[in-house]
Amino acid sequence: MIKSSVSCPVPDEQQPVNEYEQLKISWLYRDCFFERRKYLSTIFWVYGLSWVIAGPIASTSFPPHKHLLQFLLAGAAGACVGVLLLLVRLYLGWSYISERLSSQTVFYEESGWYDGQLWDKPEEVLARDRLIVSYEIKPILNRLQMTFAGLFGFLLVGTITWQFL
Repeated sequence: MIKSSVSCPVPDEQQPVNEYEQLKISWLYRDCFFERRKYLSTIFWVYGLSWVIAGPIASTSFPPHKHLLQFLLAGAAGACVGVLLLLVRLYLGWSYISERLSSQTVFYEESGWYDGQLWDKPEEVLARDRLIVSYEIKPILNRLQMTFAGLFGFLLVGTITWQFL
């Protein structure tokens, strides 16, 4: 937990900087902080595990012993769905935290859904939060966007290959 010299009425678990710290150590989101090789390894593991579902489905439409290339292309496209779902989840989580940290005001609930409040961040807290966004979260969002682009390129190549079959 990051402490500030500024008094904050927002409960600890709802403070954007503490939400960021929790997200950063959670098992799903921490992979975004890994070096490129380990990050891509995680993506490929998800892709491989998605093949466990996509492969049998693709084999019902394109039996591998008759239509091997179509089976491989259909299975690859199906396996991309698992990666796409993971990337969307990661992107939504990090962009939510980015918005909470960048915002001048913070919405919070004191004791339940019926008593929401707004807190205006002091300049010190806002500057700290925006630095976190600039140096920690923006690179993650850029990495995720590049991964989306790579996945789109992979699907595009598969689609073009499919057209020539």
